[in-house]
Order: sequence, then structure tokens, then C-alpha cells
Amino acid sequence: MINLIRLLEGGARIIEDDPWQLLCDDKTPVPSKAILPLQRWKHSQSEAVLQGHETSSQGVLLQPDDEPEALLDWLPVLTLIAIDFPSFRDGRGYSQAYLLRSRLGWQGELRAVGDVLRDQLAHMRQCGFDSFAVREDKSAADALKGLQGLSVFYGRSAIEPRPLFRRR
Repeated sequence: MINLIRLLEGGARIIEDDPWQLLCDDKTPVPSKAILPLQRWKHSQSEAVLQGHETSSQGVLLQPDDEPEALLDWLPVLTLIAIDFPSFRDGRGYSQAYLLRSRLGWQGELRAVGDVLRDQLAHMRQCGFDSFAVREDKSAADALKGLQGLSVFYGRSAIEPRPLFRRR
């Protein structure tokens, strides 16, 4: 993916050599490191993956109307879940990410894709995202600044479940 930022060891870095390819259509052949919409992912997996005996080599793309709970049986075999933001005004992806991290206990890579902009990154991080595919017409180097602006958050989040008054 182009313009990818990942949180690694507490810091954010631009990733130049990301092997994952986002495939949203049904016609493109599936490479080994593909991110597929949920239904296509289900249809392309072996029985061993669907039964939880083998790790999937593909990641899952959650669309805004998909329920994170639909992945519950496959969370142990997934290494990457991407959440689509079709518009910066659509906030359903924040809820999906928070549910995956807080209620479902997802520990793997959680990637924001689609209309991802600098001003959203700090809030996306608080919801549990650890990688961000910044919109291709924007600068990833500039977007990194969106993760540096806020050092203290008052409310609960996926990365700090205690509100500020409980952290003393």
C-alpha cells in the first residue's frame, strides 16, 4: 500500500515496503498478501483456516456495514484486519475498531484504509488502529504530524481504558 504509516515500538514510521494489496473487486486474482472484503475472504479460505487450524495468509477488509462480531470465530487465524473509511465524514470505522480491540480482544494489526487524513490519525490511534493507509493524494510525511499533536487524552480509549482521573 502507498502512504502507509505504522506504529512500531511506540513510534510512528512510514513503511516503504508493505506487502499487502487491497483488493475490492471480485475479478482480480488473489495474491498471498491480499486484503479482501469479508465475503470474498470467507470464500477464498481453506477449510483448515475456517476451522481455526491454520493462519490465513490474507487479511480481511471490514466495510462500514459489516459487524466486527462476524469475525469472532476467525480472529485467532487473522494477522491483519483493515477497516474502510469511504468518506472522512463516516465514523462507523472508529466504532468497529474500538469493538475489535476492547470487546473482542483483537491483538493483530488493525489498519485504517480509504479516505484517511492527517486530522483523523490521533483519534484513530485512540480507537485502536496501529497502521494507517493515508489517502494517496496526501503526504504520509505530513500525516505523521497528526500522531504527534496530543499527548494526554481525558477519556477512555482502546489504548488506555482508564479515564484521566483514574490514572493518578
